[in-house]
Parts: sequence; C-alpha cells; structure tokens
Amino acid sequence: MHTWHWQSWDGLPYLTCNLLKDWQHGFFTRSFSPRTPSDLVNVLQPAIPVYRVKQVHGNVVLKTGTVDPLEPSSAEDLPLLEADGLFAENSSEAVWVATADCVPVLIADAQTGKVAAVHAGWRGTAAKIVPEAIANFQTEGSQLEDLRVALGPAISGEVYQVSLDVATQLAQSLAFDTEAEGLEPIYQLPNSPLLPDPEPHKVRLDVRRFNRLQLEQLGITPDQIAIAPYCTYQDPNAFFSYRRDNLKKVQWSGIVSQ
Repeated sequence: MHTWHWQSWDGLPYLTCNLLKDWQHGFFTRSFSPRTPSDLVNVLQPAIPVYRVKQVHGNVVLKTGTVDPLEPSSAEDLPLLEADGLFAENSSEAVWVATADCVPVLIADAQTGKVAAVHAGWRGTAAKIVPEAIANFQTEGSQLEDLRVALGPAISGEVYQVSLDVATQLAQSLAFDTEAEGLEPIYQLPNSPLLPDPEPHKVRLDVRRFNRLQLEQLGITPDQIAIAPYCTYQDPNAFFSYRRDNLKKVQWSGIVSQ
C-alpha cells in the first residue's frame, strides 16, 4: 500500500506520494491559488526550467524540447502549445498540469530519472493519454518495470455521474466489446471503475481506476501505481472542483526530472 503525505510550505498544504519520494514533486491544493507553476517551482527546486501547456482534453504528450519554458516574470496569458501531457527530456526540468476534478498523473522512471506530468479527464482517458505518455518513456529507453505512476486527487467514482455513452467510451479504451457484452464485464471487475446510479441511463465512473486498468493492461504492476485517497468534489476545503462549483479554478501538480 502506497502512502501519501501532507507537506507544508509557507503554512500551505500540499501532497506527496512515497512512490515518488526520489523526485521533487507535489500535488498542490487550492490554498496555493492563484500561484502558478512559475511560483510553485520554488517549493520543489528553485531556478530550473518550468513547462506547462494549454490543456484541451486530448491525448497529445509533448516533450520539453519542443516547448518553450515559462519565463519567471512572464504573463500567464502568453500563448501555449496545446497538449495534455509533458515529458521531461533533460534533468532538472519541472513539468506541470492543472486539474479541478480530472486526474493529475505524475510518472517517473527509477533508472533514468525522467518524468512526465499528464492531465487525464474522461476524454483524455478514453483516448488513452496515459498509455501515450508511457510510450514516450519507452521510446526514450525506459523499461516498464522501472516506471512509477502516481494518480493524484480527482473526483471519485462515488460522486461522478456520467452518461452510458461516456462509460462505454472508457470501456472501449480497455478493448472491451461493448457492442456484444455492454458494460456488464466492467461491473464484474474487482474494484470496478463503474458503479450503478439511480438515474436511468446514468452510471458513476471512477476515472483513476480506468487509468490504472489501462496501465495494468500495458504490463505495469499494481505496486507501481498509487492512487491518492482524496476526492476533489468531496473536499471543498482542500480542492477546487469544477463539477461542484462550476468555477474555472484549478490546482497544480508538478514533478522535477533527475
């Protein structure tokens, strides 16, 4: 069982995961708002290049060599490349994603020290963005058994109501034949990512569990994966939740390559 730890910086709380203890990283809370990655990098490792993208709920993962780092004094409204994942090619680079119910995913290679940060909402998960990020590691020579994947605070399946169509798209990302069998095989899985909903044509969906299943299908073992025991929707003191508040406010998650 992987453990998560509350840390404090300037009296403000953020989360770390023991699976990533060898990397400077953090899943930051709403308490840090309106700070941005240019500020938050000082919590992890000051004076290093900072990278972020314009998130569009897709499955594109960019390498830092193709993205301009943020200038410390730059305005946050400067044009950004569109993607939902960043792979750090060099040491001492900080990659960041923003979330407000979607899943922040931080990935690291225990041998090479390379890292990635991924924004995985249901659309990105249906399009298999986390496997896409894993493919970037493999292209750079990583072995699957060396990867460590931490899925941070996100909306939990107990409260995330979606349509049957959304659930079907996620099931198809796991190569289930929904035409022939519907969603029943997903419901039968241990610790299923789908839960029943009292409303017709609706289900409850756990995006993090779908990502974990995609990782396990790639051959990544459960002990290489950690899921934070926190729900953004159910913890308004710690996290912004778009579904709860309908506000465009986010918390950041970032990790530094070795």
